[in-house]
Amino acid sequence: MQRVDVLRFSPATGVPSLRRVVQLIRLWQQRACTRRQLAALDDRQLADIGISHSERQDELSKAFWQ
Repeated sequence: MQRVDVLRFSPATGVPSLRRVVQLIRLWQQRACTRRQLAALDDRQLADIGISHSERQDELSKAFWQ
């Protein structure tokens, strides 16, 4: 999974740029979509991609920002 740094704040204003906020929201949406797809996989599909039930549960239990 892609690692993302926390929000970077502009030294001049002390707030993150709008561009960075939009990127972060898109990443969160992508993670949520991927986890919904993972949740929909059956046992055969999980075996095909080499993911155990416990690994799937670990991933599904994460919050969208993780």
